[in-house]
Amino acid sequence: MIKTLLIANRGEIAVRIIRACKELGIKTVAVYSEADRESLHVKMADRAVCIGPAPSKQSYLNKNNIVTAALMCEADAVHPGVGFLAENSDFARLVLGAGLIWVGPNPDTIDLLGDKVQAKSTAKKYGVPCIPGIEGSVSDLASAQKAAEEIGYPVIVKAAAGGGGKGMRVVRDPRDLASNLKIAAAEAEAAFGDGTVYLEKYIVDGAHVEMQMLGDRHGNVIHLGERDCSVQRNHQKLVEESPSPQVTPEIRQKMGEDAIRLFQGLNYSGAGTIEFLFKDGKYYFMEVNARIQVEHPVTETVTGVDLVRQQILVAGGEPLQYRQEDIRFDRYSMEVRINATAPGKVKEFRPPSGFLVRVDSFLYTGYQVPPHYDSMVAKVIVGARNRQEGIQKMLAVLDEFYLDGVPTNKEEQMKIINSPTFRRGGFGTGALEKIMKEIG
Repeated sequence: MIKTLLIANRGEIAVRIIRACKELGIKTVAVYSEADRESLHVKMADRAVCIGPAPSKQSYLNKNNIVTAALMCEADAVHPGVGFLAENSDFARLVLGAGLIWVGPNPDTIDLLGDKVQAKSTAKKYGVPCIPGIEGSVSDLASAQKAAEEIGYPVIVKAAAGGGGKGMRVVRDPRDLASNLKIAAAEAEAAFGDGTVYLEKYIVDGAHVEMQMLGDRHGNVIHLGERDCSVQRNHQKLVEESPSPQVTPEIRQKMGEDAIRLFQGLNYSGAGTIEFLFKDGKYYFMEVNARIQVEHPVTETVTGVDLVRQQILVAGGEPLQYRQEDIRFDRYSMEVRINATAPGKVKEFRPPSGFLVRVDSFLYTGYQVPPHYDSMVAKVIVGARNRQEGIQKMLAVLDEFYLDGVPTNKEEQMKIINSPTFRRGGFGTGALEKIMKEIG
């Protein structure tokens, strides 16, 4: 059993993990940069250690400083949270090498899944449907041109080590392939230190549907249903909902069986998410995120399972507390991300409340939002009986959400979910462009 946990992250996810630890009777250690000295996670933790100046590379990405802080505070485990070092296998190995527990899958699994080419090959091995594309990575222009002709345009060039839309280029004309291969490889090299790219068919306006998974060290794996994350801007999610308006119970069952087979083959332990493109009733493997996701509260609201709690218990060696037959999907949930459009000082913060209303945030009155990190300052989550009720409830809850001193995207988010396209459902990742025309 874990007694003291260091959270190698900041913001709302750090607050979320601290709350789960308090419920479990686990002491917490917060790490913070000089810019985050007054942050909420620092105030909530049992102990807090400054790990460097404001820039992430010198603080939240400083592996040695974080592990040193864990050892200094006699922590026996490290939770990486979301982003920063959450899927960094070198950090996981450093944590384990220091004799600490890593809250996540083993480093070899992180390596395999972090390479999109290897991940796709492994998914195929376990019978998970994949988007048509070349086997392995692009080796030269001639073979890429030949493959693109066989696959059929449009195609998409993707970074093997990619994420967040970096190193990703859609090619609709054969004459543009060479230049886009170069651009994608250069972006990938700059962002991830690895210029390897691969090629696959571009599914036009497919929905982004992902499935939440949990596994333990005893060979148990379950799925907790899907989330639809199709409302995106530049591959960054804005709204997430569960269940997806497009996924039938029959498709969910088949998708879950495929995902479980893959995760069992990986001997996966902890929380993870398998992402699919969904089009015309068919789903295609994209990638696996070997960590907890920002949008995990949507699944928690629908299923009643505390995913962070399960992460921590599983890392401590305990078996999952749920079987597949325990998981039900008879509710609806939506999450809206509230992003700051500029830094500022919080003059007043009044988060909404109510039945099945949740706000995950690190804001408080008087807090200075720093300019150095991710722009998301809050997540608003609602639960309802169905999608129609959920939309109306979210509109009411966002109307109540009050934040003075820091400009946000709240009004735009309300317009998005009140738009005819969103209300109808059944859209793909290209929906935002259409929605923006509708809302002016």
